Amino acid sequence: MAKNTEFRPEDFVVYPAHGVGQITSVEKQEVAGMELELFVINFAKDKMTLRVPTHKAAEVGMRSLSSPEIVSKAMTTLKGKARVKKAMWSRRAQEYEAKINSGDLIAIAEVVRDLHRNDEQREQSYSERQLYEAALDRLTRELAAVGDKDEDGAMAEVDAILTARAA
Repeated sequence: MAKNTEFRPEDFVVYPAHGVGQITSVEKQEVAGMELELFVINFAKDKMTLRVPTHKAAEVGMRSLSSPEIVSKAMTTLKGKARVKKAMWSRRAQEYEAKINSGDLIAIAEVVRDLHRNDEQREQSYSERQLYEAALDRLTRELAAVGDKDEDGAMAEVDAILTARAA
């Protein structure tokens, strides 16, 4: 079994389908007669614990928090002009969902940018708002973890950028 030393207990990691979590421990567990070494990841906000086999971590897309350079690029992406494709909503929704679940901070920032609405713009549909909130949540959680600040501070930062862009 390959030893994965990239992640250690207490590290914050990004799991693509769930966002930012913290590795609480590495444990051995017997599954189907085989002994597996597992990362135990806690997602406090979702009140969820996930166990990921250490040798599968990279394969499932688990990664360390983004570097300050990536965060900076994501913030620059937020400042850009929204790109709304003319494709059918179901197709766009699938693309947005794929970007959110990719775990890529810049792709998530694109979804937030594209789905953000000002007060004077038309109302969002329920599914549009759900995708926007999911992307915004993932973005702010990672910004908070990278910047070592609370989620409210990260949310205020993102809000300021989106509001300034609209002005």
